[in-house]
Amino acid sequence: MIKIYAVAAAALLLAVPAMAQTKPAAPAAKPAAAATEDKYVGYYYPKPNSTEVYESAMQTIAGVDRAQRVQFVTVVSQGTIQSSYRVPYAVFVKGEKADKLIIVGLAPNEFGTIYRMRALLANMTTMSRMSPFFQERTVAEDATFFDLLKLLGFASVTITDGDKLTHQVTIK
Repeated sequence: MIKIYAVAAAALLLAVPAMAQTKPAAPAAKPAAAATEDKYVGYYYPKPNSTEVYESAMQTIAGVDRAQRVQFVTVVSQGTIQSSYRVPYAVFVKGEKADKLIIVGLAPNEFGTIYRMRALLANMTTMSRMSPFFQERTVAEDATFFDLLKLLGFASVTITDGDKLTHQVTIK
């Protein structure tokens, strides 16, 4: 099963260079209620400026655990590190269950607006839809990157410019 996640992550990474070239998609989420205490605020990112909740119709795959989420994000991160050009963001996972995906911009103004953040997430949806893993488990043209994260048991994704802006999506 771990190889399946590696294949999904590898497929997602194949288009990392194109991710910054697509226009943002309309958000498929609704505003979230007030955020609860977040121990990563002030260390990995500033307090979220905006939050939303994405309610996925997907069910988390039975048996997916912390180690598999860590491996998935490790493969994604390796793809950015090994890219032939400098990828302007870092991807990593945190949380006791490794269920909090964090994306931090490494270049000034890379994610300087919510629209640029959503554009990256929209491109990750495009890449997810191309993976056999995603196509076998969803109606790929209807599902999103957030649905992939739900399948893998992630509870949230936080994206930040690494300076002043942070957007956080809770996945239910």
